[in-house]
Amino acid sequence: MSYQVKQKSFDRLLSSKFGHPSSVFCLRPSVYLLFLLLLKSALIIGISGQDGSYLAELLLKKGYQVWGTSRDAQGGSFTNLQKLNIKSEVNLISMDQEDFRSVLVGIKKTKPNEIYFLAGQSSVGLSFEQPAETIQSFTLGILNVLEAVKLENRDIKVYHAGSSEAFGDTQGLAADELTPFKPRSPYALAKASATWLVDNYREAYQLFACTGILFNHESPLRPERFVTQKVIQTAKRIAGGSSEKLELGRLDISRDWGWAPEYVEAMWLMLQQEQPEDLIIATGTSRKLEEFVAITFTQLGMNWRECVEQSEHLMRPTDLIVSKANPSKAFAKLGWKAEKTLEEIVTEMLS
Repeated sequence: MSYQVKQKSFDRLLSSKFGHPSSVFCLRPSVYLLFLLLLKSALIIGISGQDGSYLAELLLKKGYQVWGTSRDAQGGSFTNLQKLNIKSEVNLISMDQEDFRSVLVGIKKTKPNEIYFLAGQSSVGLSFEQPAETIQSFTLGILNVLEAVKLENRDIKVYHAGSSEAFGDTQGLAADELTPFKPRSPYALAKASATWLVDNYREAYQLFACTGILFNHESPLRPERFVTQKVIQTAKRIAGGSSEKLELGRLDISRDWGWAPEYVEAMWLMLQQEQPEDLIIATGTSRKLEEFVAITFTQLGMNWRECVEQSEHLMRPTDLIVSKANPSKAFAKLGWKAEKTLEEIVTEMLS
């Protein structure tokens, strides 16, 4: 960890706790050692994605020393970290989460208090084309982390990013923490398997390991392969004069859409509890994709029906019609509640 990164971390820590910069500790050099002990360390596996980048931003504000992994830390662009203007404050290391030795070495090097596993092939649609790669990226990745933490034999808290896709079709009923998994895609199967692995290691080895079962959450950092960002970017191009049409599959699907920067706070809160517990993170309100499209085009002053075409080739072999959540336990346990409405999320993504 470079001196410049340490200095910035101390600045954030002191500002968050005492409201003044760390330059004051120059008067007493021993304070440097004190704050080195106070500085918590977090390892984010999958830091370059939407959630990883927002989580890194949050943890830096809370005074953490933040480490992030990539298969090639030297060659990675880390565009999202650059967009948030925090790349220079994060310690980046190369790690292959599917290689146990690489994971173990990474954990020994970073000595984290908290590990956030956010890596893996994140597209449901792509998982039908790459089922083996998708399943391996999640299950082998989290298995290696859990095994490494078990071998380290010290207090390391592990957060695993689960997914609402694991529930499958709940027949319109709101899923809660007791709802059984019925995955309907390779992605969903991988997420369900990874969640069961976390549960098993928590019970068998008393690890502090938990899964946040996150429903859809969006932001400007979403890649365009996700339907929400595809809608936003295509609508902006059409508003700018493009003659293209927005091609979509089913418009009648309903999803619980939240705001990603709020969801990473829930991740952090889950690791601040006395006991590890899996929790659903969602808004509790589901809206149709047609509504998302209509809100987007309306905010740009256009009629969406004139700009959208439905295509059969974009319809998946199996798709969930309604995804609905009951996040009441997260509110009761964490005091966390989603705040942004879908209209506000669209506004933020358009800007």
